[in-house]
Amino acid sequence: MVLSRFWLAIFISSIVFVIISLFVGNTYTIDFILNGKKDDPVLISEKYMNQLPVFIKDSIDKAPEKTFILNTDLSNPDTTYVFSNKTVKIYSGIQKSDGLLPTCKNSLLDLIIPLIAYLAFFCGIMQLLIDSGASEKLAKKLSPMFLKIFPTVPKNHESISYMTLNFAANFLGLDSAATPFGLKAMQSLQELNPDKDKASDAQIMFMCLHAAGLTLIPTSIIGYRAAQNASNPADVMLPCIITSFVGTIAAFLIVGIKQKVNFKSASLVVALITLVAAIVGLLFYINHLDLIGKNFFTSNLSGLMLVAIIAFTLLFSFFQEKKFTEKNTTIFDAFVTGANNGLKTGVTIFPYVMGMLVAISFFRNSGLFEIISNGISFLFSNIGVSKQITDSLPVAMLRPFSSGGSRGFMIDAMRNFGPDSFTGRLSCIFQCSAETTFYVIAVYFGSINVKNTRYTLTTMLLVDLICVITAIFIASWFF
Repeated sequence: MVLSRFWLAIFISSIVFVIISLFVGNTYTIDFILNGKKDDPVLISEKYMNQLPVFIKDSIDKAPEKTFILNTDLSNPDTTYVFSNKTVKIYSGIQKSDGLLPTCKNSLLDLIIPLIAYLAFFCGIMQLLIDSGASEKLAKKLSPMFLKIFPTVPKNHESISYMTLNFAANFLGLDSAATPFGLKAMQSLQELNPDKDKASDAQIMFMCLHAAGLTLIPTSIIGYRAAQNASNPADVMLPCIITSFVGTIAAFLIVGIKQKVNFKSASLVVALITLVAAIVGLLFYINHLDLIGKNFFTSNLSGLMLVAIIAFTLLFSFFQEKKFTEKNTTIFDAFVTGANNGLKTGVTIFPYVMGMLVAISFFRNSGLFEIISNGISFLFSNIGVSKQITDSLPVAMLRPFSSGGSRGFMIDAMRNFGPDSFTGRLSCIFQCSAETTFYVIAVYFGSINVKNTRYTLTTMLLVDLICVITAIFIASWFF
């Protein structure tokens, strides 16, 4: 219900804002909102040649393609004058994201189709885990701890193994694997849900822990920093780990208090202490590596772990081949069955993803998001918050809406302020330590057709806020 109202709110407010801007003259055309593409120049006006200043007319006449670019200062957007069919079209600035119609198209071609491919492969692997009995063994090992966090999930239930694989994939920065594991976990938990239209306590806890995104190896962030020639691309790794860990603990406490989880449970305390000890030990190890060692370690650990999971699944299935025979199937046929289920899941979630992405695209291109973002930055600057922090806030504000959009702001911050600046580093921590909240909710709950997400959205946004505040303190401490 909350997600539905929010979706309506940003869509309707954006439409109203666009119409008002068109009639008061702040916007010349709304075609770019419908048909424009990201980074295209935006048409802001159209005039006759005799309405332009003399020096611009002369410059257009002398230009071979009747095009003149004014203001090549990189700190300001260029204004481009293009003469065509007796009029001069004036462009300034670039479009923030794809328009409504290209977003519909690209959400299928660039997002859903690759996602379906990932889902097909990893759902095939998970089917092997099920049929071979590996998931059952994993669930038995982890049941004592998971029963404290998810008291409504029966002992040794298959969802425990799926959630474990999802958390592990997130932990290692393997987004392509985390999503299929997470969707399978949600579908498994849905089988236990007595009210199919309403999110269960277990689903909410899983979603919030997943969204907190405890990350050990922020591979993509390190890659982007390396591309921007950072002196030490991996220097934000420790702040990213700490910030995401704080977010995970915050998510667990907030949802746990709401669901009356027993925090004094011995097995739960031991599990948390073990996790903290493992992270601290790993950080000490990484800290003793030189720059080349850090780069080698971070670039290979995630990939090796993913290969190890696949190899274990295949080998275990081979040694348990008689179980496949008992089910009148083969290892490959079981893989194909799982892959087919992944394909169906991808088709199911497409309308949910497209609907959310179109609303966010409209919101950004309308200019309403930029006004809100600038207003918040202005407010923070007036209460004494450093400009270095306010310059990086657009990444934090856009992250819950769009991973690609916030990534663009992050790269822009590194280009404008430098990858080794406080703003550049803080932008990277923001990008790493939060989740694309609205997209995740649309995908995960859309895959099981849950209409009422209860308090999931508000909790996830609160955790996002906690991560933002933590990131600022951690970055100030380290840099």
